[in-house]
Amino acid sequence: MAELKVTHLTAEYRRELLGTDVTHPRMSWRIESDRQGTTQKAYRIQTAGENGNFDEPLWDSGLCESDKNVLVPYDGPSLSSCTRYLYRVKAWDNFGRESEWSDPAWWETAFCDSKEWMAQWITPSSESIDPQAEPAFLLRKPFSLKGAEIASARIYVTAAGVYELYLNGEKVGDDELAPGWTSYRSRQAYQTYDVSAQLQKGGNAIGIMVANGWYKGRLGWENKANHYGDRRAVLVQLHVRYNDGTEEVMGSDPTWKASTGAIRFSEIYDGETYDARMEQNGWSEPGFDDLSWGAAERLELPLTHLVAQENVSTRVTQTLKPLAVIVTPSGDTLLDMGQNMVGRIRFNVSAPEGTVIKLTHAEVLDKEGNFYMGNIRTAKQLVTFIAKGEGTETYAPHFTFQGFRYVKVEGYPDQEKGLPPEAFTGEVIHSDMDQTGAFECSDEMVNQLQRNIVWGQRGNFLDVPTDCPQRDERLGWTGDAQVFAGTALFNYNGGPFFTKWLRDLKADQLADGQVPFVVPNIIQGYSSAAWGDAATVIPWAMYTSLADKQILTEQYDSMKGWVDYIRSQGDTEHIWNTGFHFGDWLALDAKEGSYMGATPSHMVTAAYFALSTRIIRDAAKVLGFEEDAAYYGALAERIAAAYRDEFITPNGRVAARTQTAHVLALVFDLAESKDRARIARDLNEMIVENNYHLTTGFVGTPYLCFALSDNGYHETAVKLLLQKTYPSWLYSVSKGATTIWEHWDGIKPDGSFWSDDMNSFNHYAYGAVGEWMYRKIAGLSPDAEQPGYKKVRIEPDFTGGRLSHARASYESMYGTVEAGWTFHDRQIRVEAVVPANAAASILLRGAHADEIKGSIKDEGILSITQEAEGVRVETGSGRYVFTYARTDSTYRIYTPDMRLSEVVQWETAKQILDRHAPGFSGNLNHFANLPLAAAANSPMGTAISKEQYDAISRELSQIRE
Repeated sequence: MAELKVTHLTAEYRRELLGTDVTHPRMSWRIESDRQGTTQKAYRIQTAGENGNFDEPLWDSGLCESDKNVLVPYDGPSLSSCTRYLYRVKAWDNFGRESEWSDPAWWETAFCDSKEWMAQWITPSSESIDPQAEPAFLLRKPFSLKGAEIASARIYVTAAGVYELYLNGEKVGDDELAPGWTSYRSRQAYQTYDVSAQLQKGGNAIGIMVANGWYKGRLGWENKANHYGDRRAVLVQLHVRYNDGTEEVMGSDPTWKASTGAIRFSEIYDGETYDARMEQNGWSEPGFDDLSWGAAERLELPLTHLVAQENVSTRVTQTLKPLAVIVTPSGDTLLDMGQNMVGRIRFNVSAPEGTVIKLTHAEVLDKEGNFYMGNIRTAKQLVTFIAKGEGTETYAPHFTFQGFRYVKVEGYPDQEKGLPPEAFTGEVIHSDMDQTGAFECSDEMVNQLQRNIVWGQRGNFLDVPTDCPQRDERLGWTGDAQVFAGTALFNYNGGPFFTKWLRDLKADQLADGQVPFVVPNIIQGYSSAAWGDAATVIPWAMYTSLADKQILTEQYDSMKGWVDYIRSQGDTEHIWNTGFHFGDWLALDAKEGSYMGATPSHMVTAAYFALSTRIIRDAAKVLGFEEDAAYYGALAERIAAAYRDEFITPNGRVAARTQTAHVLALVFDLAESKDRARIARDLNEMIVENNYHLTTGFVGTPYLCFALSDNGYHETAVKLLLQKTYPSWLYSVSKGATTIWEHWDGIKPDGSFWSDDMNSFNHYAYGAVGEWMYRKIAGLSPDAEQPGYKKVRIEPDFTGGRLSHARASYESMYGTVEAGWTFHDRQIRVEAVVPANAAASILLRGAHADEIKGSIKDEGILSITQEAEGVRVETGSGRYVFTYARTDSTYRIYTPDMRLSEVVQWETAKQILDRHAPGFSGNLNHFANLPLAAAANSPMGTAISKEQYDAISRELSQIRE
């Protein structure tokens, strides 16, 4: 490695940003160094035009004395449309070293003003094609270019519908389901493609296919279509630049021709029908005979709401081969892909003309092993292919996606002799985000749970954060996105993804601040606590994870609007007790026949009111809005006080005896400090009494383990994670799940199903436990005061027993961050990696400073402090390894049946045992340095009689009081 090097340049999170209308793109870079404790002391940025002449830069920041290397905005002259800009960076560090210039990176603008669109929205003439016809429309335009050498060419394109673009017979780009789903009435995205290599001198042709997609297709469970319009249309503009400096621009207009082709039907929910006999070979090539095609006509759609694509593209990101071909007891032939995936099947076939092949997609088999479609509801998930009978044909659907593991195949030639699995390939489709996080530990079922969480995110982050990818829903539910955002931002870089979706949320938010249940909003439901709070929680999560201050600026009015709306509701300023709320959705303590848990909805509304108000307070501080910070800070205190008056009794008990009610009081910091211990103890007792099972729903589950770990019951939290019987996270893993289920008992222990009505097997909300796994088990999290991993908190908690190692890594904007620990031979080994220009605060739990070995005297160590929980080590960048003997500061007392009863201080445990179980405390030293799992399996629990245990329990109760 070079001594000091600048690498990994990005603009607006992307290495290559093609087609942006951001006027001040934010640049980021990483520092690589061969020394620990490296920080950036200064930087210099140069930006050049398309000629790449840095000797005469368009903008030179000059030497900026700053340690900032994340999301630094361009501050040069105004950018021109349709122009590429190159940039490079050099840095100086705290050791007095100066780097070389980085390799150049680039961004390229699209249209900076909607007036630059000269193309027209067009659709097939209603005289030639029925506007409501099911087949996908084909539109084409031949054109000729002059003889000059082409320097560059770009196409700017979008559709009212979903489209595929072709140039001279070849598909343009690798996007799927473009232009994506936005709040079309307010915001319509367009894409930019570099087609320099696809154009040729002389004759050329553009072709575009367009289907209903989200714009016109059936969405929601009420069988409604045409949510945004009743006619498909396209908008295409081509810019060609020649080496002689001249330019040609051409766009869609009524001179284009229109027809239909092989795609006879295509819908998001219902699949696609493709009749290969109706293919129009060469339809997007210049020599094609289109005399029989009809005319196009102009459609009056707006141009002013067009925005350059903000999200990363939706693409095929992985391919899977079938795990097996199976024949069910009922005689169906199925492909088992081995993974509940989202995307499509591509297959090859040689078949006689007119052969009909049908693929039906489903997630699970029933308890008899038969193909099960009940939970898909009215979505057909059916792909039909009709062969033209000419050699080997290859097909995959164009304008739909399915959620599935199993595929029922009908009509494939000679399939009664067995399907050839090599003829089928699963193509995984989702927003092509950069994967940033990884977690693994010593328990392979937990590792499978982590894989399930990641696959659930992949399947449901398809341009919008959907609730499920298979049934007649697939909507951007705000509550699901809100509870999962923290985990999502560990697993993937969600900067572009959430930026785009939050802009849609703001666009669909009502003037009085109400937030829709779903975004983009097609069901017209508004303002449930924990759902509408996506408006505040997600921007703040992005700020803490990515140091994205701009998202707070952009969304601040939306965030305030939501809190101010809540404040205007209810009988008092501080308790929101009106309106419909989903409450602790799908909690197991719900009444029979209800989806809403037993935690009173007004406890949920008040808790989230407090949370969102505090977020506004903190965002105002970040943005420098001092008056708002003071106002919302005082309001948050009044809300918390009102919550205590309403929902916490004078003797410190939570009014509702549900797990979620106790979780909210603790995690949302609503209880007074004097009451926290009792509330935490009550929560722990509820879980122990329930034999270490949870009862929480969408609201309580994401925070349950945090409430336990942060209040002295980390071992209970770990036991919950490792619980394998229903209800638990690992129950679904034990049943073969490869994604997260919507219901804890989506498949019951006897193999039957929870319900046909609402039973997704790919529904990421309960995967929110992943954030706790990263933060508490592996111990990796950003410091709230220095967000975006500028300062890393590495605080692994291995006191829960049963696990012998855990590790997490995260690709931060600064570079790779790692935290991990291993317990072996009575030694704890803690490892940490901190990227250059970042720092870390590392807690070596249970350690004594004079006994630590390893990196304790390395160059990057800034300070070492003995604390009650262990040793706190402050470091600069570098790789660090610490080892020390494990000595627990607490002792676990077990009942005769080995269930954990209490965790008490070491000396207290010894004194109590000496009084009530003489001689037993002599075993303390023997058991102290064993792994907790070994201690739990030792005979020490059976050495205490019931009478002794009761006496111990009474004394512990007195201590608590």
